[in-house]
Amino acid sequence: MNAVEAFERIYKKPPKYTAFTPYRVCPIGAHSDHQLGKITGFAINKGIHIAYGPKENGVIEIQSMQFEKRAQWYVEATPKARENDWADHLRGATIALHKRYPLRRGLCAVLHGELPIGGLSSSAAVIITFLSALANMNGIQLSPTELIEISKEAENKYVGVACGKLDQSCEVYCRKNHLLYMDLRDDSYELIPQAPHMKPYKIAVFFSGLERSLAGSAFNMRVDECRSAAYALKAYAGLPYGKFEETNLRDVPYEAYLQYKDRLPETWRRRAEHWYTEYQRVQQGAEAWRRGDLDTFGRLSFESGASSIYNWETGSPELKTLYEIMKTTDGIYGGRFSGAGFKGCCMALIDPAFEESIRETVTREYLKAFPHLEGKYSMHICESADGVHLERNEVV
Repeated sequence: MNAVEAFERIYKKPPKYTAFTPYRVCPIGAHSDHQLGKITGFAINKGIHIAYGPKENGVIEIQSMQFEKRAQWYVEATPKARENDWADHLRGATIALHKRYPLRRGLCAVLHGELPIGGLSSSAAVIITFLSALANMNGIQLSPTELIEISKEAENKYVGVACGKLDQSCEVYCRKNHLLYMDLRDDSYELIPQAPHMKPYKIAVFFSGLERSLAGSAFNMRVDECRSAAYALKAYAGLPYGKFEETNLRDVPYEAYLQYKDRLPETWRRRAEHWYTEYQRVQQGAEAWRRGDLDTFGRLSFESGASSIYNWETGSPELKTLYEIMKTTDGIYGGRFSGAGFKGCCMALIDPAFEESIRETVTREYLKAFPHLEGKYSMHICESADGVHLERNEVV
């Protein structure tokens, strides 16, 4: 059952509008956006669908096909405190939008995610999808920049996840067969087209069978460790520094890191080591993609995954196992775990000619290690796709 069918079953009428936001994958550039680094990314042709219609009384009534509980609140009286359920992201988005624009009209809606939750920025995709609908209901035209900023604010200030703009930017700016190459210091970006002579590729997503919550994970701790390293390095180097929460490794020259890194606590040094080397990998990866060198791009993605495991120190046993299996499977150019890396999934760029053998090998080896996840583990083949389109899709 899709979102439109579910809406019709619940409300006994067709929805007035539909919208779609893709999921994203980040092959190189993980764990660097919150420190104003550089990232790469693709939107994929799977994501979040919404079917919706107006509610003139200002009530938001929304249900996800992935969760049992239907959520309700008034646009002008959104709960200020989290209710610790799946709709907290959307309550935060309502508050952030209402700070900028008057909201009078609510909506009734059904959300449907095409893939299991975890590692593909599903939370950002849900927020963007919801925002596009709520803005449409209130006659608001959001710019891409506004959409990204409001989505990020909902996660940072309401849900409590110290994420950067990577997820939202990929889901908004990406275009099919192009690599998004973005600098989070000034939000400048380039869409690098796939070179005509590049080897064929598809994007494989391997779900570990485990879901995850960033707010309840060590994600925020890792961000604080990065900021601590940056703060200490500035002090050692005699650089000016201000508020802790506004301190970023991007403000610390690489030379200062090399000179003073041995003074840092080991955990802080490792976080910084990941950030600086990931910054370099992103630049090298963008140039490899520009040349059409998919082998080098894939190798850099594998190296990114290794640094996330060793220096960033994330990755559940399940994801680490998937990563190691991918490294030794024929037909996989490169890949890493996707998202925060505490549970969720791995992504890989693969040669389409090896699709079936990859499916067989990775599934066999993974379930050999974790037989209890049979029926929960899954593999999905995707392609690159356009980011969200803000125009409304009226059901006719």
